[in-house]
Amino acid sequence: MLKPILENIVNNNLLHAKWLNTLSYMENAGARKISASEHKEEVDLIVLKHAAEEHRHAYYLKKQLDKLEGNLCRTYTAEELLTPGHTRFYLNALDIAVCRYLKQEFGLTGSALKFGAYLFVTYAIEVRADELYPVYQDVLTGAGSKVNVKSIILEEEGHLEEMINQLKRFSPEWERHAAVVVAIEQKMFDDWILNLGAAVA
Repeated sequence: MLKPILENIVNNNLLHAKWLNTLSYMENAGARKISASEHKEEVDLIVLKHAAEEHRHAYYLKKQLDKLEGNLCRTYTAEELLTPGHTRFYLNALDIAVCRYLKQEFGLTGSALKFGAYLFVTYAIEVRADELYPVYQDVLTGAGSKVNVKSIILEEEGHLEEMINQLKRFSPEWERHAAVVVAIEQKMFDDWILNLGAAVA
C-alpha cells in the first residue's frame, strides 16, 4: 500500500515537496521530544546523539527540497504539510499511549516515565523508519529523482541497535513490551497512511 502512494507523491512536484517537508517536520518533532525527555542533570551521551541526529535529518530533508523546482515548503505551516492534523499529533498520541502503558506495567512516574517512554517510542519510530525510508528510496531511484535518503537509512539502522541495547538494560522483558508499543504505532501508522492515500489520490 505504501509504495504506490509514494510513487504517486514522487511523480508530482508539489506533493513531493510537501512529503519531504512532512518527513522533515516529523524528524524535527522527534528531536524535540527526545530533548524534552532528558533528565535535567543525568543526560546520557546516546540521548544527545539521537537528538542531534534527528535534528540533522530534519535539516537534511529540508535541504533536499532545493532539488525540486519551485522554492516550495519553506515552513511547517499546515498548507505545506501532507495530512497536517494526523502528522502533528502522531508522536504526541504515541507518547501518551506509551506513557499510559508504562504506568500500568511498571508504575513509573516523573522523569523515569519520561525516559521509559523515550526508549519505547524511539524504538517504535526507528522500526518504522527502517521500513519507510528504504521503500521511499526505491521509489526515488525508480523515478530517477535527484532526491535521496540513503544517509538517513544508514543512521536509522544504527539508532535501532542503540535503542535495543538501552531497552535490554531497562527490562529483561523488553521484547514483550516493545511488541505492544510497536502494535500501537502500527495502528497509528495505518490510519496516517489511509489519510495520506486519500490526500494524494
